[in-house]
Amino acid sequence: MHKIPVYQPSLVGNEKKYVNDCLDANWISSKGKYVQLFEKEFASYVKVNYATGVCNGTVALHLALLALGIGQGDEVIVPTLTYIASVNTITYTGAIPVFVDSLPDTWQIDPEDVIRAITPKTKAILAVHLYGHPCDLSALKEIAKKHRLFLIEDCAEAIGSLYQNQHVGTFGDVATFSFYGNKTITTGEGGMVITNDQTIFDRAVHFKGQGLAKYREYWHDVIGYNYRMTNLCAAIGLAQLEKIQTIIKKKRQIAELYKELLQDTNFKVHPEIGDVFHSYWMVSILVDQANQRDTVREHLAQAGIETRPVFYPVHTMPMYSQKYQKHQVAEDIGWRGINLPSYPDLSEEQIKYICDTLNKTNY
Repeated sequence: MHKIPVYQPSLVGNEKKYVNDCLDANWISSKGKYVQLFEKEFASYVKVNYATGVCNGTVALHLALLALGIGQGDEVIVPTLTYIASVNTITYTGAIPVFVDSLPDTWQIDPEDVIRAITPKTKAILAVHLYGHPCDLSALKEIAKKHRLFLIEDCAEAIGSLYQNQHVGTFGDVATFSFYGNKTITTGEGGMVITNDQTIFDRAVHFKGQGLAKYREYWHDVIGYNYRMTNLCAAIGLAQLEKIQTIIKKKRQIAELYKELLQDTNFKVHPEIGDVFHSYWMVSILVDQANQRDTVREHLAQAGIETRPVFYPVHTMPMYSQKYQKHQVAEDIGWRGINLPSYPDLSEEQIKYICDTLNKTNY
């Protein structure tokens, strides 16, 4: 058992009160007041017109792609340095994921590589705000507009992140969020699809509810999915959202302390670059050499400190590696990166202990 886990949720607000309210009212599935309340408050927080809750972040991405009409034979450009869900959901639709590299400083999708990857079959760019640092949205919006492509924002790790003082998720045609148990705010399992386009919103709601026709009871006019969020999950989400500013403030303080304590070491903390606000879902570091990472992680584990490797580039995984590709920056970050404990209730003493342990690693 690790003394310091890599992540754990902070459940110290109205979570229990709201869940008990669901139980008392017998509204525990996708009906009940908390779903609409959570959707409304989330849309207000992000400053977007429409938001619809779903059962997890993966189906949120799938739903967004379905709503845009992405399908068989289409190409969707996606960074290879991302969580597998960003890519698998493209494959679910019958479309083809086209991998591109990342920028070495921010770790985000490389706009120049996006341009090189565009073909007549390209229908969308899926930008992932990795670990909470915003992508270069100005460049991506310009590329999407010039080539008449959809821009999808995967904000699973980036609630609270800002680009030029505007919340990520509000720059593209549609965006998605995840509320898994290790995310900045959680519903246990859950997700959200947001957009400023009413047609995209209506299509998403239609598909997520089994394709139920709007004006005819138990009549289904498209092949839909059961992607609905439960009232119980929404109740937890609403309570979490009430504390979002406090949570993000704590996470920023944690990141700054890591930076301060590791500034004169061989460990490079994932920086904040440009006119952005990095919400630091995960505080991540790079070791000097890829062959050092396992030694560092094992040393931390022996001291009771849990870590995770940075995501492995998806183009290197068996189901996506049939055609040899080289994405040098993503591979370098993927082999050298470590996610450190990043949950909001970490104490200053714990962070100092983690950094002291890092500095005592022999490799």
